[in-house]
Amino acid sequence: MIFAPASRKFTVMRKNGILFLILFVSTIIFAQQGNKRIGLSDIVNGTFRQETSAGEMRPLPDGEHYTMMNRERSMIIRYAYRTGEPVETLFDVKNARECAFNEFQDYVISSTGHHILLLREKEQIYRHSFRAEVYDYDVRRRMVKQLNESGKKIMIPTFSPDGRMCAYVEDNNIRIKKFDYDTETQVTKDGEPNRISNGATDWVYEEEFSVTNLMAWSPDSEYLAYVRFDETDVPEYSMAVYGDSYYPGERRFRYPKAGEPNSKVSLHSYCVETKDIKKLPVPANEELYIPVIRFAAEPSQLAVMTLNRHQNIFNLYHANPKSGVFKLIMKDENKAYIDSDWVSAIRFSKDGYLYVSEQDGYAHIYQYSPTGVMQRQVTGGNWDVTRLIGKDDATGTVYYESAEEGPLRRSVYSIDVKGRKTRLSTLQGTNSASFSPSYAYYVNRFSSADTPARVSIHETKTGKELRLLQENAGLRAKLSEYAFSPREFIVITTAAGEELNAWIVKPAGFSESKKYPVVMFQYSGPNSQSVLDRFEMDWEQYLAANGFICVCVDGRGTGARGEAFRKCTYLRMGDLESRDQVAAAVALGKLPCIDKDRMAIWGWSFGGYNTLMAMSVGNGVFKAGIAVAPPTDWRYYDTVYTERYMRTPKENKKGYDETSPVNLAKNLQGKLLLVHGTADDNVHFKQSMDYAEALVQAGKQFEMQFYRDRNHGIYGGNTRMHLYTRMSNFLFDNL
Repeated sequence: MIFAPASRKFTVMRKNGILFLILFVSTIIFAQQGNKRIGLSDIVNGTFRQETSAGEMRPLPDGEHYTMMNRERSMIIRYAYRTGEPVETLFDVKNARECAFNEFQDYVISSTGHHILLLREKEQIYRHSFRAEVYDYDVRRRMVKQLNESGKKIMIPTFSPDGRMCAYVEDNNIRIKKFDYDTETQVTKDGEPNRISNGATDWVYEEEFSVTNLMAWSPDSEYLAYVRFDETDVPEYSMAVYGDSYYPGERRFRYPKAGEPNSKVSLHSYCVETKDIKKLPVPANEELYIPVIRFAAEPSQLAVMTLNRHQNIFNLYHANPKSGVFKLIMKDENKAYIDSDWVSAIRFSKDGYLYVSEQDGYAHIYQYSPTGVMQRQVTGGNWDVTRLIGKDDATGTVYYESAEEGPLRRSVYSIDVKGRKTRLSTLQGTNSASFSPSYAYYVNRFSSADTPARVSIHETKTGKELRLLQENAGLRAKLSEYAFSPREFIVITTAAGEELNAWIVKPAGFSESKKYPVVMFQYSGPNSQSVLDRFEMDWEQYLAANGFICVCVDGRGTGARGEAFRKCTYLRMGDLESRDQVAAAVALGKLPCIDKDRMAIWGWSFGGYNTLMAMSVGNGVFKAGIAVAPPTDWRYYDTVYTERYMRTPKENKKGYDETSPVNLAKNLQGKLLLVHGTADDNVHFKQSMDYAEALVQAGKQFEMQFYRDRNHGIYGGNTRMHLYTRMSNFLFDNL
């Protein structure tokens, strides 16, 4: 590799005093000097895949050790953070008594270490949820036994804090295994598939709140709190499952579309001693979500976190699981919406809790007392905290990740009780850290546009790097064999004066005297970021190897630039986002090296939606576009996501109408390739079918590619190779 730091600029163009384009801000402009040309199989088959970890390291409660499975998934080994040396083998299929299997897929260790749950034969349900065969390994007896008496696959096994019990969900009902007596108790009995679920969440909670488990043990292990879902009134969605048989099957599940009924949720507590179930009456004058339940420091303080249906009011309650008495601890309101990720990220301790709020216009950390009194604003400035890691209760030091070096980068920081801040990460790019429970050690994961992932263990107190776990040396050597240009970061100023961050990839052998076709990559969804200083070698490199300039632009609505930039799209999701892509394309088209008559745009999911919108409002600036698995009318998408940004169709009819590609189909300009999997449980195939029908009735010709029984990810077998070949040929043919 040859690194040639540069600060040169593209030609700056002005018209009527407006700066259109473009300032390079990258300091990593360089070209690989190898001879190999990147092929599509290199991208699809993972030739440039980076290792982002050195195995899955799971911290142990003592703060000095972690566990990992061996490569064969037959052992669990305990290691020391400081030395990295193996200390003890916690489980080995060869040495365990009555162990009838040779490998396992996952494991969970109790707080005492006396029991280890071993998970096998995982069966994926939706994006995060799964069922599995679960076995209990009694460490003291060295005995393996199936956890549940029926032997059925179960969900969300959850140890009690004392390690003497495990709650789990079987057939939509909660059961508890008591290890001391080798007994099993059925807690709930009303569970019914596709109707009543206890403890395990419904589809929309899983997809939009990223939660599958709403069970919580009290610290003294005397109570189990759980949320019950009644999906009876939620409309069912059915998908054909074609398979290989003569007649297709069908999959039916409850899917609440915007404005439709949600599951009715209720909160309950179960007393282990008396076996009594008590319904806990959550205070509410309107429909609400309960995305998080978690016990605070005391057994009498079940922290219940609720969002109203508009998701602009967040309440934190303490509920007594025995008496059912609720106390409002904290309330946060927002004129638009509250990001549910910050609700899930609350960190509790004996002296209170930490919460991230946007009350000063940026995402910052606030510290509260146990009774909800705000004690201090921990962080502040014109930048966003992007992740709250936690607090060391022994010292009061808070740890977090942020974009305070600029929205393109991420660094890891600590801030002590006196407000003294320390940047723990030293490399410029994208950093993320995971700490031991004692905060004595942390694992830092770093990459940048020109540096594959580097994973290292550090001592927190001194900042000393103890060990380098992964530096992707093999990938670095492989990269040196290829001819390509990495991503360079630029700022595009549109005619309206909006400054948008972007990256650009130029063809190997790029010449400013030639004109090149352009493909614009984007996702554009709320609070997302595609333009980050991190290592990625994706489809753009194959296209660049075949003579395209590739550009990705983060328009308004994307993340790490403050609340005003992030939420300016509220109630009109897709309007500003698509117009920013068009404006960026117009600005790019003024460069002498870009052929403005050969520009395309593409995206997946929200990016596919924004592709359709941009081609409908762009006045022909895009000659071609590819939309993969796109939403085509927000009325078709789920309640939690859609209403967070748009409210309901009844409340915001104009907003829904004016941001619907189905309604705008008659305005589509350019060649279109529409792609969808027929078994997409997230963005349903119906979305593309209805859009295709609108195009047909508008007399618009288009191309369509569907994939049988493929979900939102469209993968499996040769599918990805076929998909990217199809998309590449479409661009070659039309640009």
